[in-house]
Amino acid sequence: MKRNVKSLFIGGISGILNGLFGSGGGIAAVPLLESTGIEPKKSHATSVALIFCLSIAATIGYYIGGNLNFRAALSYIPSGLLGAAVGATLLKKADNGILRRIFGGVMIISGIRMILR
Repeated sequence: MKRNVKSLFIGGISGILNGLFGSGGGIAAVPLLESTGIEPKKSHATSVALIFCLSIAATIGYYIGGNLNFRAALSYIPSGLLGAAVGATLLKKADNGILRRIFGGVMIISGIRMILR
């Protein structure tokens, strides 16, 4: 039962952030998944699968609300797919400690940029 509550919490928080910020749910999902005992690499990969599904739902919501620019999205998809493949390959080779530091650094830099804008 306790695991189901955590799963609902992680999914809900990730979904809200993803809907508000456009895939921002991964920022919350990775540390929350790690808190359930999932190793870092699997947490990152599991987060991607979760965010994929949440992104589809958010995309539908954005489309219905008239806030989706398909033309702009299509111009980023090819290089985004390539970058995702490279990232998945690098994840296999990354040390868990270094992965945490890089992820934490990206979160800090992103937060600072958002505060200063």
